[in-house]
Amino acid sequence: MVKICCIGAGYVGGPTMAVIAFKCSKVVVTVVDISSQRINAWNSDHLPIYEPGLDDVVKQCRGKNLFFSTEVEKHVSEADIVFVSVNTPTKTHGLGAGKAADLTYWESAARMIADVSKSDKIVVEKSTVPVKTAEAIERILTHNNKGINFTILSNPEFLAEGTAIEDLFYPDRVLIGGRETPQGQKAIQTLKEVYANWVPVEKILCTNLWSAELSKLAANAFLAQRISSVNAMSALCEATGADVAQVSHSIGTDSRIGPKFLNASVGFGGSCFQKDILNLVYICECNGLTEVANYWKQVVKVNDYQKTRFVNRVVSSMFNTISSKKIAVLGFAFKKDTGDTRETPAIDVCKGLLGDKAKLSIYDPQVTEDQITKDLSMRKFDKDHPAHLQPASPTSIKQVSVVWDAYEAVKDAHGVCIMTEWDEFKKLDYQKVFDSMQKPAFIFDGRNVVDVKKAREIGFIVYSIGKPLDPWLKDMPAVVA
Repeated sequence: MVKICCIGAGYVGGPTMAVIAFKCSKVVVTVVDISSQRINAWNSDHLPIYEPGLDDVVKQCRGKNLFFSTEVEKHVSEADIVFVSVNTPTKTHGLGAGKAADLTYWESAARMIADVSKSDKIVVEKSTVPVKTAEAIERILTHNNKGINFTILSNPEFLAEGTAIEDLFYPDRVLIGGRETPQGQKAIQTLKEVYANWVPVEKILCTNLWSAELSKLAANAFLAQRISSVNAMSALCEATGADVAQVSHSIGTDSRIGPKFLNASVGFGGSCFQKDILNLVYICECNGLTEVANYWKQVVKVNDYQKTRFVNRVVSSMFNTISSKKIAVLGFAFKKDTGDTRETPAIDVCKGLLGDKAKLSIYDPQVTEDQITKDLSMRKFDKDHPAHLQPASPTSIKQVSVVWDAYEAVKDAHGVCIMTEWDEFKKLDYQKVFDSMQKPAFIFDGRNVVDVKKAREIGFIVYSIGKPLDPWLKDMPAVVA
């Protein structure tokens, strides 16, 4: 019976291993993590992450062929295949700070695997890592002086939070990269046989190590580029009176382009897009590809511009001051159907509003008050590190209140900022919302979920990204300093 151990019980490791256990009854899967709090949550009825369908998968396998443990070394030692799914945050200091990936946790995991192993192992990169990471990890593992053979594979994840279980059940592709040696090819075949329990063989793509590592960075860069492209168009649409939804639909019908990732918004978020693009930029710079690096840098710049533009629109629309005004923020997660707030646009928007002395009332159905407070207090990139290495959360932020009801959030507010496209925000009684707010009542829709025509008929002054501007707003351009 094949034994699999996964180091790291986060957004990637937990769901991926749960599905492998669910689909492969003859494989024993153990997910290990040094955080006892996280492991206890995986062993409870309240999983540490929210993902539709995950509860059912875990409950059907847990205790049978799926286990969660803090005994990291024991289970690594016993495993045939070790997946490494640890944090690879952006470096905050030293060489490559602000761009390069910090491989501290990866290197630490590799050294531990080398130390505790007593038999040959296949070690699988599941974290998103820079190209050539496998080479560095290989050197650490092969210098163990025990005569143990380690074979490195790259098996990047292509999951979208909110649909991760669906993505794992029915993947577009599974990518496995390995050395073009007999040992490397044998390891690829071993992992391929695991996935072949439920993934059609033609969807399991096998490449060399470097192609697999770069494919993950490239995929995220291309997806983020599409979002920044449509967001750049949204600014032009507002300036000209065009409707970005109509423009997106029009270009999305072109079979060469397709409709996905063409929804204009306040900006992209999540754990991967910005981190991977900055990593790609750093790799390009290190290889002397300055023009290529500058090209990808612009994707992040447009994303930052979109958030700044949104904040400026809020301030300029409300008589150029939001000092002491209550603003309701609906949604804090980076997208619907997840509680993940990593790199969510809401953080920068809220900080921008707080910088102008606004009072915020925040509501998100899946994000806790502690998480919101921590996010608004942390420096950039701090959150990429494991929870126990993050700065302690302050008890509160004076100008921020977190509530557990959308109607409570909007009560007596001057404006509403919609930051996440939760379905419930489409179904709100906007007449009730309007009646409870200060007048004039503003809606700043960062996700284009509100029916603009109906909202204006109720009496709202509405700003919806990329839509023709409300007459009120036309005389108050959002100037980016």
